[in-house]
Amino acid sequence: MQTRARAIAFYLPQYHPVPENDEWWGRGFTEWTNSAKAKPLFKGHYQPHIPADLGFYDLRVPETRIAQADLAREYGVEAFCYYHYWFGGQRILERPFNEVLGSGEPDFPFCICWANQTWTGIWHGQPNNILIEQTYPGEEDHRAHFDFLLRAFSDKRYVKVDGKPLFIIYRPHELPEPKRVTDFWRNMTAKAGISGLYFVGVHEDPFWNPAEFGFDGSITPKLPNLHKWKTCWISRRQPLKRLERWQRIRTNAPAIYNYSDECLGMIQDPVDGIENFPCLIPNWDNTPRSGRNGLVLHGSTPELFRQQVIKALQVSEGKPFEKKILFIKAWNEWAEGNHMEPDLKFGRGYLESLRSEIIK
Repeated sequence: MQTRARAIAFYLPQYHPVPENDEWWGRGFTEWTNSAKAKPLFKGHYQPHIPADLGFYDLRVPETRIAQADLAREYGVEAFCYYHYWFGGQRILERPFNEVLGSGEPDFPFCICWANQTWTGIWHGQPNNILIEQTYPGEEDHRAHFDFLLRAFSDKRYVKVDGKPLFIIYRPHELPEPKRVTDFWRNMTAKAGISGLYFVGVHEDPFWNPAEFGFDGSITPKLPNLHKWKTCWISRRQPLKRLERWQRIRTNAPAIYNYSDECLGMIQDPVDGIENFPCLIPNWDNTPRSGRNGLVLHGSTPELFRQQVIKALQVSEGKPFEKKILFIKAWNEWAEGNHMEPDLKFGRGYLESLRSEIIK
């Protein structure tokens, strides 16, 4: 199968019970817990999102992981980018990827995104409730982290750019001395007989220059920013012009934006001198997690998403195929209403829109 670009989908492993979630949210908690209990919060609000083809799966089941890969491959997705959690040597939600790595199945390309972010109760209205803190103990921790990841980097399925394993860091600006860290890891790869690492940072500022911090490229997911003054719509369909007014009514409804107004603007226009990779966002509604504190991209459809794919391909024109990468946020973030996996309302519509544009 020939494609016009390399589509890589972020993949959330939050679909199996772990002791930490049992402690924080109750026994048996997974991402499905919030997704399944979601309710509409305003007229026309699409909730809950109910999975179709793959059902309410458990990522401890190998057949589920294989079915996901087969579905992704069929519609032109080249690889999954697994979210990876490393808190000063402590890991969480590691079982699915451990089993992918250990078993060799599915035989489907992958890369890793270090989601270096402190976990709090912010989306539940508890921003000061720290569940697990992201720390950076120093060089020995970076060495241990690299030693753990080396097995993944050496796997034949691992995604490469310019012959180097692609490694993404979710919050590069929070990494102390990022240039020193990236240099240290590149030296470690040389000692391990690997040709280097291709570092990509996720950053909300499209003018953030990755090269200054030891990175090769950047990704800019462009969700509407609640901290800026802009027109948005609440359930009464009244346009709001001032942030102060929005703050007064925020408890009555989530922040609601029309996907049709936002979808093309989510694709960052090229900035001279910066290697920025487009980030596709098919849909977004994190009210299953956040309730009335959430953000809704209202009215998303596969056809509107197809227009976003077209723009992403346009801004990637002229790049060598190796770097013609479209990141998709996300494959399966169901409690954020952010998924390519089929649901009962749209079926495989979003996947079909991707395939219609990305496969030659």
